[in-house]
Amino acid sequence: MMSSSSSSSFSRSSSSSFERRRVFCNKKRKQRKRVEEKILTQNSTTGKESSSSSLEIGNVTLGTMTFGNQNNELEAHEQMNIAYDEYNVKTIDTAEMYAVPFDERWQGKTDEFIGSWMKGRGNRSEVCLLTKVAGRSEMKLRGREKGEENRLTEKQIIRSVECSLERLQTDYVDLLQIHWPDRYVSLFGQKPYERKNERSDDEITFEEQASAMQKLIESGKVRFSGLSNETSFGVSEFASLSKYENKPKMQTIQNGYNLLQRIAFETDLNETCSKHNVLLLAYSPLAGGALTGKYLDEAAPKNSRFNLFPGYMSRFNDKNLRECLFAYRALAIESGMSLTELSLRFVRDRVFVHSTVIGATSTAQLRENLKALLESKPLSADINLEIERIYRKYRDPAQLL
Repeated sequence: MMSSSSSSSFSRSSSSSFERRRVFCNKKRKQRKRVEEKILTQNSTTGKESSSSSLEIGNVTLGTMTFGNQNNELEAHEQMNIAYDEYNVKTIDTAEMYAVPFDERWQGKTDEFIGSWMKGRGNRSEVCLLTKVAGRSEMKLRGREKGEENRLTEKQIIRSVECSLERLQTDYVDLLQIHWPDRYVSLFGQKPYERKNERSDDEITFEEQASAMQKLIESGKVRFSGLSNETSFGVSEFASLSKYENKPKMQTIQNGYNLLQRIAFETDLNETCSKHNVLLLAYSPLAGGALTGKYLDEAAPKNSRFNLFPGYMSRFNDKNLRECLFAYRALAIESGMSLTELSLRFVRDRVFVHSTVIGATSTAQLRENLKALLESKPLSADINLEIERIYRKYRDPAQLL
């Protein structure tokens, strides 16, 4: 908890603090506009429903990874209706491996639910549809040959998209993202990169992956390409291919970013994306639910993600996070908001965040999240100072050692 003196300073509201917030918001809007104006325009060759030649991703993206497991088709449609009709959210993100956690029984269900919704609404041309092709793994994904290891070969990337289009009941996606690299990298809070784990002689080359994207764009099945869970090295390699080899530009990067997970993007990856005009789509702004505060209570809801799937996103469900979470929750309460709202507004307010990817398992959660992102003012300078004070004490506590 803050001292009485700091609390008094924190609670003051003045014209100067309001002016700082106004200047910050204007600065962020101008920076976003400059970045978006630099995005390479790639004309679509579909000649079909999509009439725009630019990538139009909203400030909020609806995440759908619970559709097909925690949410049935009716519930999925209801969530998309709420986001689309009530909050004008028209950017939807999916992936070939969804729903999560991965299971062959429900792999692809997410796509099917989105496809049936768009067909029923007849609104495909108004939706900015994002999907992802899985990186190297042992998952048994539909469309792969029997016994075939899941890799990012040109053949598998193209086949992945064809299968996704069939499930989505559409003939193109607006953005195809590489879900995670084919090569060894430190992912999802794992231990830092270790050279002994390198396997460069067994990696699918960046050139082959980019060539697959190029063929898909030329065929009209994909409009733009992007990355996910990528590093500065990967972003730079793809940027070089775009600059010197005329390969498609990677327009976006979808990486995890939240109050518990900042260092990975805020350091060199932030600079890399800025220099190469790559937009950040920040996923997991609530750290898998940890930043809602519900796991701080003795009895978390039985249907909550960490209880339903033991071990899933374990980096956000570690006892070492409790002190940090309590500190952020105390700040939220003293600021007159929930921990959920504080966490979402923090991510949304970052200058380098183009879109916040948010999902929910209930309509009440969804409305709470969308309201926080779309209807609230930027956090005050005083609150941001308190966040940095807590951050200095608990730096990325979700990083596994």
